[in-house]
Amino acid sequence: MTDRDAIMTDTLTASAVRDNKGASRFELAVDGSIAFANYRQTGDRVIITHTETPPALRGRGVASELVKGALGLIRADGHKVVAGCSFVVDYLEQHPEYADITG
Repeated sequence: MTDRDAIMTDTLTASAVRDNKGASRFELAVDGSIAFANYRQTGDRVIITHTETPPALRGRGVASELVKGALGLIRADGHKVVAGCSFVVDYLEQHPEYADITG
């Protein structure tokens, strides 16, 4: 772990992700900017359709923390996730611990 990773671990956590149900997106606020993951819900399935990280936040692990937090919220609600964007597809491939909620 680098010093920057340690700083990120201390200041940015997936638990800070919130579900903005009105906008149908998960959000993570960092340094005055918001990274988000748009979704559609169909029954017990949450389809993440697009993730976006502001340019100033890129390369800092923000998108990964956003998706991690979103998956935690989806799991806590007893729902399944469907990866509708390439970033989430890649994240799920690298994190088999979420296999129980993919569908």
